[in-house]
Amino acid sequence: MASAPGLLPAITRRAAASAGLAAFALAACGRSGPRLLLSSDTHPVGYPTVEAVQEMGRLLLERTGGRLGVKVYAGGQLGAERDTLEITSFGGLDLNRVFMSPLNAIEPDTTIPSLPFLFNSQDHMRRVLDGAPGRAILDRLEQHGLVGLCYYDSGERSFYNTRRAIYSPEDMKGLKIRTPNSDLSVAMINAMGANATPMDLGEVYQSLVQGVIDGAENNWPSFESGRHFEAAPYFSLTRHTMTPEVLLMAKARWDKLSSADRDIVMACAAESVPFMRRLWDERVGVARDRLLAAGVKENEVTDRDAFRSLMKPIYDRFVTTPFQKRIVAEIEGMAS
Repeated sequence: MASAPGLLPAITRRAAASAGLAAFALAACGRSGPRLLLSSDTHPVGYPTVEAVQEMGRLLLERTGGRLGVKVYAGGQLGAERDTLEITSFGGLDLNRVFMSPLNAIEPDTTIPSLPFLFNSQDHMRRVLDGAPGRAILDRLEQHGLVGLCYYDSGERSFYNTRRAIYSPEDMKGLKIRTPNSDLSVAMINAMGANATPMDLGEVYQSLVQGVIDGAENNWPSFESGRHFEAAPYFSLTRHTMTPEVLLMAKARWDKLSSADRDIVMACAAESVPFMRRLWDERVGVARDRLLAAGVKENEVTDRDAFRSLMKPIYDRFVTTPFQKRIVAEIEGMAS
């Protein structure tokens, strides 16, 4: 079977195996009871995105009189996001919750919400993603066999390190900062004067302990769960990116729904967003309180414009098309 446009030319062995599991599960779901939409998530059971998709399923059952529901396979049971995205694009999965970054290779316009210092607050980010700019970006995925239903939060990312509090770009100079293997992330950290060090997330803790890197960047829950705070006690609230997560539906499944059911699916997805955000905000608060009690030194970065002024080369490189420039301008115009 050929891949959807813009994806890998051939299905990986892992993806093919996952597609087989998906097909089996879908067949089983159809034998009796509600038609369960099969959904994948790499996060574990209990994580806010998993809970949100389950809430969406509950709403679907209620609003369709038991005709439609959702079965979530959490914890990466159906494969990594790279694989499940491909499976979803050709209809092997109905729903898929993914981080925004893996979509960048499929559709470059999905890079926009990951631009550094694009959002000036969590409220700004949420209004943008819930509004016309967020919908315009999701609509770019339909040509790739994917229908964007909604965005979920993935937190405000800030810097933490072993050496000092960061208040200005001057404090970044000379620091070796771990970054995901992303051209955008590498360019951003280097532009601030630090030395970007691409590395898998699982290697960060040991690298901090051994001094291979001086720091990294992430949100409060990840800072806690990875135990990075044990080696890097300085947490500086730069809030440089707020890249979201996305809930997708296979266009092949979407096209088979009636117009009325499409409206219901979209409404239930939208209603799962505040549910997810409440869980996420609670999770962030708990993690922050625990870490401050454990001795983490938090500091606000009040002059974010000093960092933002260094990002022009990044925007010149990654915001190039008329569509991208228009959406970025709309987002900046929504800042309060």
